[in-house]
Amino acid sequence: MSLNSIFQYFVPKDKKTFFPLFEQAASNVVSMSTILVEAVNSVNPATREELFRQIDKLENKGDELTHQIYLELGKNFITPFDREDIHSLATAIDDIADYIHGAANRMLLYKIDDFNEHIRKLSELILQAGTDLEKAVRELKDLRNVRAIADSCIRINSVENQADYVFDRAVADLFLYETDAIRLIKYKEILAALETATDMCEDAANVMESILIKNA
Repeated sequence: MSLNSIFQYFVPKDKKTFFPLFEQAASNVVSMSTILVEAVNSVNPATREELFRQIDKLENKGDELTHQIYLELGKNFITPFDREDIHSLATAIDDIADYIHGAANRMLLYKIDDFNEHIRKLSELILQAGTDLEKAVRELKDLRNVRAIADSCIRINSVENQADYVFDRAVADLFLYETDAIRLIKYKEILAALETATDMCEDAANVMESILIKNA
């Protein structure tokens, strides 16, 4: 086999192999966060349980997409941008899905049926950040609209700051007004998982900003 043939073997047949996978992963996060918002605003326990089950299935789908990205990273010698950035972005998006799932799973297992304003607000902020994440990811494939990516990243950072404030206020209220220690622990764990999901959105935004600096 000639050297040229060997080189061609490592060149991906579709140089945009990664982009559809990233777009699917980001879209999956939006689907999960949309269902989460619906669940925490539902007053029907059976409906909530079914919505939490849907989140569980979507989290599995997210794991499969992340695994596929890692496989493509191992197979392809040439990548559209730095390998470490591909790995970091895939991991950050997967982490968002994991924390959404973790929060939903705790709500289900702890049999929470009273979703306060803080839980609802954090869920909405996750959806907001996820929507901006999806917009930015869709622009990565050609990097023609750098401004749109940068603006989305700025909005995600702003959402994360808002989530920090909501979380701090929520925990303060728990310690001020909640007299049931077990209930306090349950709510604090759920709030922490929701807030961390916004942190992971910010991590994804930071990776995309790094990609812009290196490639735009």
